[in-house]
Amino acid sequence: MKIFKRALPFLIALISVLLDQLTKYLAVVHLKPIGSVPLIEGVFHFTYTTNRGAAFSLFAAEDQRWIFLTVSSIAIIVMTVYLLRVKKQPLLWTAAIGAVLGGGIGNMIDRISTGEVVDFLDFCLINFPIFNVADCFVCVGAALLFLAFILDWRREIKEEAAKRASEENHDTAGA
Repeated sequence: MKIFKRALPFLIALISVLLDQLTKYLAVVHLKPIGSVPLIEGVFHFTYTTNRGAAFSLFAAEDQRWIFLTVSSIAIIVMTVYLLRVKKQPLLWTAAIGAVLGGGIGNMIDRISTGEVVDFLDFCLINFPIFNVADCFVCVGAALLFLAFILDWRREIKEEAAKRASEENHDTAGA
């Protein structure tokens, strides 16, 4: 169980990178020549596009791209070092970090190899920016990290309250 728990975030990262790169390959081969295919007309389409920047095309200018590449590289290194060094973390934390790590690596592969990220998931009903599988892993992982933070914070509050109650009971029993 201990080995599984240590390996889980890296397994999640690997799976997310493989899924991301496979779906991007399929998008390049099948979508690029035709542009867009509606799965549910007017709601969800597979639409081929590329993005040179970060989410929502931030830092897309060529002279700003190095900023995002640097920040992404540092984040990937920090998450990897964290996962390798911190031995006792709740499963939700490590799984969430694995998802964010894998999504970051998936998009980094594109940025380094072609200078742009392939996007193809298009929720046109709400005019949402087109995204990819790596983006999904990053967003779900970030949401899980937020949930893990809230759950840990809630647990700490309960433990502190129980400790205070125990101390008060001990003080009143001794009086």
